[in-house]
Amino acid sequence: MHDPAKVILDLAVAVALGGDALADAAVVRSEPGVYGPVASEATISRTIAALAKNARKVERAVAAARKAARQAAWQRAGTDAPNHEISATNPVVVDIDATIILAHSQKEAAAPTFKKTYGFHPLVAFVDHGPGGAGEPLTMLLRKGNAGSNTAADHITVARTALKALPGVDASRPGKKVLVRTDGAGGTHGFLDWLHARGVQYSVGFTLPATMPELYALVPESCWQAALDADGDIREGAALVEITDLLAGAGLLKGYPPRMRVIVRRERPHPGAQLRFDDVDGYRLTAFATNTARGQLAELELRHRRRARCEDRIRIAKDTGLANLPLQGFDQNRVWLVIVQLALDLTAWTQLIALHDTDARRWEPKRLRLRVFSIAATLARRGRRLLLHIKTTAPWADLVVTGHARLAAAPP
Repeated sequence: MHDPAKVILDLAVAVALGGDALADAAVVRSEPGVYGPVASEATISRTIAALAKNARKVERAVAAARKAARQAAWQRAGTDAPNHEISATNPVVVDIDATIILAHSQKEAAAPTFKKTYGFHPLVAFVDHGPGGAGEPLTMLLRKGNAGSNTAADHITVARTALKALPGVDASRPGKKVLVRTDGAGGTHGFLDWLHARGVQYSVGFTLPATMPELYALVPESCWQAALDADGDIREGAALVEITDLLAGAGLLKGYPPRMRVIVRRERPHPGAQLRFDDVDGYRLTAFATNTARGQLAELELRHRRRARCEDRIRIAKDTGLANLPLQGFDQNRVWLVIVQLALDLTAWTQLIALHDTDARRWEPKRLRLRVFSIAATLARRGRRLLLHIKTTAPWADLVVTGHARLAAAPP
């Protein structure tokens, strides 16, 4: 009676509209004129249970469908697409990060986390739309709560799946047209070697050695260069220097990929910040590693710090069903992550195609739901046609009408 794919999509729409449980499919079930027939709660529950028996196959099938849809969406987006005119100097950016999902009951595989909480520790990958847009998920790997933060095998699994999800990219050898960014958890020998073997650019956090105070003393003051703030202006009190040769001379880069560069940033802690034991001469030192050969240090460091946008993507995902895993079984919750990714895709592609030249391009889900997704309207039938009448006094009716017209203009 109900195709499993339709059940999954109905749940994805419900999650995009603000749902966070299977029962929230009632939102779309109440409007069959818009969404068609929607399965009952019992049927939805049985469908998820059946799909969870082969969760890996479901993940692969949905990933293949999402890749095809992503290719179509990016083609429609044209110059606004993340892969428009990508090159070594303008790569498509893949951000990888982990997050904590709390569990308030004894769900399967829930465990204590490194933050002294209880739940799960998934690893996620997003493609960055740049400063003018948002982002969209490429993959999510559900892990136990006690999974390690810097597990190279998990980072490789997520990166491999993320590269396969990019349209027009050879996942086995993507080349310099792809940039992978992670925090310090990705700065492991195994993961960096894997990235190097595939020829991608990378920008990952780097843990400074215990001998950093001695190395710092060897850097002439004239070698430090000014750092940039988020707007690209010089940031007072922050400076950068490359210490690759110093680390190599001390034998601290053995086992790392060739042509890897290590760049250090120093900055005075802001007033009121607690000092750390690894602060040197009153400076807070952080570092990242990259294999990008060209570009000023300030530009490379600013590019790396923009990885923080992945935190925004995770926050948006938690506003779209990721804050809580509603099901008991581990594999059932793997299927739930598939639904969450579909919901995020729907929202991201709506903004990318229908709202690309409006302020709504960067609105987060809560604002989109309030202003666009929930709006006064009625359905009417005329001449075998279904008409949607938007209330003209609705404050953002023009966004809905304009966006719908752009989507309707797309070929089937």
